[in-house]
Amino acid sequence: MAGKSSLRGVGILLAHILGGIWTLPNTLVGLLAGLAALARGAKAEFAHDALVFHRVRFGPGGALTLGQVILHTGDSLDSIATTYWCKQHGGHDCVRLGDHERAHVYQYLVLGPLFLLAYFACGGISWRNRFEQAADRYAQTGKGWWPWPRPEK
Repeated sequence: MAGKSSLRGVGILLAHILGGIWTLPNTLVGLLAGLAALARGAKAEFAHDALVFHRVRFGPGGALTLGQVILHTGDSLDSIATTYWCKQHGGHDCVRLGDHERAHVYQYLVLGPLFLLAYFACGGISWRNRFEQAADRYAQTGKGWWPWPRPEK
């Protein structure tokens, strides 16, 4: 049984390496933005299968994932955020921001340079976007980071 487990681990590592190469253009854009943010007081760490830059000043707050880089306006991805569904429809479902962003890292590893095209084709930053729904689902359950097919309710 240990042989299957170690073989699975090697497969996951290989998938991460190949995915990292595939999404490298996105990661480089995120890295450039993160390095610019460091000059303005941001802090960096490795977490959530990504290089995370905290205290990045942009937009209304939250986080943005670019490849294997997460740009975050706060101090910790352990913070809690309302799901996209609840922001639109009301409710109190919340997710840990780091788990939500980790799902986007995984999505980038699969889609690489096609991620942003697919993401915006699905509606961009919206509760209707399947990528955001999947990231919220993953953050709530630890499963289902891939947006297709939609799980049964």
